[in-house]
Amino acid sequence: MDPIGRSIDGAVRTIGVAVPIPEPWGSCLNEQRAASGDPQAGYIPAHLTLLGPTDLVEERLPEIDKHLAKLAGEHAPFTLHLRGTGTFRPINDVVFIAVVAGISECERLEQRIRTGPLERELRFPYHPHVTVAHDVDGRIGDARLDVVFDDLADFEARFDVDSFTLFEHGSDGRWRPQRDFLLAGR
Repeated sequence: MDPIGRSIDGAVRTIGVAVPIPEPWGSCLNEQRAASGDPQAGYIPAHLTLLGPTDLVEERLPEIDKHLAKLAGEHAPFTLHLRGTGTFRPINDVVFIAVVAGISECERLEQRIRTGPLERELRFPYHPHVTVAHDVDGRIGDARLDVVFDDLADFEARFDVDSFTLFEHGSDGRWRPQRDFLLAGR
C-alpha cells in the first residue's frame, strides 16, 4: 500500500494513534502479554487503538498534527471501563480486554481520526479493545492464548480518558509516544 500522500523522495514514517492504559493496569497487561509469548510484547505498551499502523511521508506530519489537535479539541473527555476478556479467534489469534463503557466515544474518535489526511479503509470493522496476546507462535500458542484469556477473565479497570497519543513506530520495532492531544470538547 502506498503511504498516505506519497512523494517521490519523502521518508516514510509509520504512525498510530491510541489511548495508553495508565498504571497500575498498564504494567499488569504488559506483563501478561509478555508471559503469553507474544513476540511484540516488549515493543508495544498496553493501549486501546484509535488508528492502527499507518504509513505516511514525513512532510505530512505537521498536517496530521493539526488534524489530530483540531478533533481532540472537539471531543470531550470520557470514562473508559475495561472488564473481562474476549478473542477474535478463529479469524485472528488475538485475546483482548473488553471495553464495557466508553465504546461509542472510542468509535467516534476513531471515525474522526480516519478522515481528512488520515482517511483510509479498514481491513476489519473497528472494535475498541486492548490486546493482551497476539500471534503467539508454536504448537502451544493456542494453549497460551487460553491461559491469558482465563487469567484475565476477572480483569477490571475504570479510568478517565482526557487525551489520546500519537505514536511512531521506530526502526527498532518499538512504538514510542510522540505527542498527547488533550480532549477539550464538551
